[in-house]
Amino acid sequence: MERYDLVVIGAGPAGFAAAMRALDFKKKTLLIEKNRVGGAGVTNGALSSKTWWELSREASAFRKSLTRYNIQSPTLSYSEIYGEVKKAVQERKGLLDEQLEFLKSASSRLLEFKKGTAHLISQHEIEIVNGAHKETVWADYVVLATGSRPRNLPELPIDEKIVMTSDGIEEMSDFPESMVIVGAGVIGCEYATIFSGFGKTKIHLIDKGDRILPFEDEDVVRIIERNMENNGVLIHRNSRLVKMTIVNGRVEYELEYTDTTHQIFNVERALVSVGRVPNLEELWDDKVGINSSKKGIENHDTQTNISNIYAIGDLTADISLVNVGELEGRYAVERIFGRPERKLVYENISTIMFLSPEVASVGLNETQAKEKGIDYKVVTLEYSTISRAIAKRNTQGFIKLLATNDDKMKILGMKVVGHHASSAIQAVAVLISMNKGVEELAECVHPHPSITEGIQECVRMLMGKSLLKPLALAGRLSCRRFVKGKYEDITF
Repeated sequence: MERYDLVVIGAGPAGFAAAMRALDFKKKTLLIEKNRVGGAGVTNGALSSKTWWELSREASAFRKSLTRYNIQSPTLSYSEIYGEVKKAVQERKGLLDEQLEFLKSASSRLLEFKKGTAHLISQHEIEIVNGAHKETVWADYVVLATGSRPRNLPELPIDEKIVMTSDGIEEMSDFPESMVIVGAGVIGCEYATIFSGFGKTKIHLIDKGDRILPFEDEDVVRIIERNMENNGVLIHRNSRLVKMTIVNGRVEYELEYTDTTHQIFNVERALVSVGRVPNLEELWDDKVGINSSKKGIENHDTQTNISNIYAIGDLTADISLVNVGELEGRYAVERIFGRPERKLVYENISTIMFLSPEVASVGLNETQAKEKGIDYKVVTLEYSTISRAIAKRNTQGFIKLLATNDDKMKILGMKVVGHHASSAIQAVAVLISMNKGVEELAECVHPHPSITEGIQECVRMLMGKSLLKPLALAGRLSCRRFVKGKYEDITF
């Protein structure tokens, strides 16, 4: 029986990161994957959907510029666009495969990669099945990283052709003339943004509440909803899906609204986007005794109740993001073979929603701060006051920064809505992880013109020394505190 210091089951973002970190410790490592290296981080997931989004944004921006160049809208080719998506996926997958091949043949021979389905038959023994071939290996330590899949609602006729999840949506042969999206969370809203952006598909979005993205601040949601509706998206607010059937190759669905009225709609395709579920099935024998639930594997700092077995990425009940999975993968290996320099925390995790416009976040938003009962200071600055946004001729969006309601003004979180949002939040993410106050950002010399100059102005407003004054530009700038459930303006 072959013996390894570490066996990693799953070669998605989390598992791949864990295996690469183990090599840094010079440990004999086996990486097992039953499907494709990269997992949902590359195929039918993060990279593919974001490539769709980039191409959609290009198409939308081009249509809006047609009058400037006095030309007619050109024909949009689905096959050409989908071809670009596949190229992007293959480029990233090729990079990972190339690295694996090199490391497998390296003189150290520390890394092995096996294709197949892995199953824990004991605390240390893993059975690997690949077709007719079956073998068992021994691991001192095991990292479980088998990821997740789209949640399937059994009452819906999901066939991945007419009624699809994100796994089947890329198998279409052309843009549908209409599509209903079940689920108004991040992924559902991203796909609504993508397909409405191409201008070829009438999107219906089912939302059980009175607004999409219920976990987000209202000022963020207002911009996203307005842009969706301007792109022709029909948002079914306060609605419940009663029934969905396939009739003559199309989708017929019935909604019940909170006022008890019913309405029937007919569209060409449906996308079900109601979350993801962890891939736990057939992963271990009952005698192994790993504690888990429908939400995922129970763990403490990535370690399960079995001392030598760790769980990371979408298998756990933590945040399901590529960057978080990679962070957990590295951290788990550092716990096993070393001593992490810092504790695993999620407060400074940067996230981005690929909407119109993009929305980047780090730390707490106002909704979360209120739920936690935290008093805070908040400053908001619209893109219309930032030179770079003015130069780009796109001033839609804003920056919002939250700080503690005291003299230290430690940063609680920041939200950026608009172009270049994701590149604007990194400095604040670092300060949150360092538990630093806003003065660290106040005197940085930012490139001009840049979106990050807006962050500097936010900080200076909190410190009472901004170039732009909230009282003079009311409506575009604001500096307030939220104390005991009420807002009040901050004046200096």
